[in-house]
Amino acid sequence: MAFDYKKEYKEYYLPKNRPSILEIPSMNYIAVRGSGDPNEEEGAYKKAIGVLYAIAYTIKMSKMGDHRIEGYFDFVVPPLEGFWWQEGVHRVDLSNKSSFQWISVIRLPDFVTLEEFEWAKQETQRKKGIDCSMAEFLSIEEGLCVQVMHIGSYDEEPTTVAFMDQYIEEQGYENDFSDTRMHHEIYLSDVRKVAQDKLKTVIRHPIKRK
Repeated sequence: MAFDYKKEYKEYYLPKNRPSILEIPSMNYIAVRGSGDPNEEEGAYKKAIGVLYAIAYTIKMSKMGDHRIEGYFDFVVPPLEGFWWQEGVHRVDLSNKSSFQWISVIRLPDFVTLEEFEWAKQETQRKKGIDCSMAEFLSIEEGLCVQVMHIGSYDEEPTTVAFMDQYIEEQGYENDFSDTRMHHEIYLSDVRKVAQDKLKTVIRHPIKRK
């Protein structure tokens, strides 16, 4: 049976709809950086997602070809994630999506080294004709965070974020946003197939002791 990160690491991917505080370890990702409105048709964000999934599936399906990755095990491609920020804004302003800066990512299994990642980029470009030059191997250690499951449209996230802020205040913490610690979302629903009011998104924020 394929290894499923969502099921094996439920504390990171399947939180309750009430906030919790946890320490997030270092993880490796396929990453593409960009800016602009994620809803723009044929925009940079949607192109980035195409690149991420193409590389992820090249790695997953390497078992079918001649290239053997040391330590390989079959896995379910992890969910799409995104780190978001805006210049001069404390967290994110959903009313001004055109000013978004983002890093779109998909988690990599630990057996994927930088060398194997570069192979996957080249193989994806060769087989699918996709320009993968913007994709990078990125390690992120988020550290101490608060997270919660948000159910509903992305535009309704401020209500959930206010709930998170109230919780950490009560627990003696405060937000700790910086150039390296950002608003983080993990997308558990396919927006093309799931109604807006039923979308499941993990929202994760960096925090510190007050």
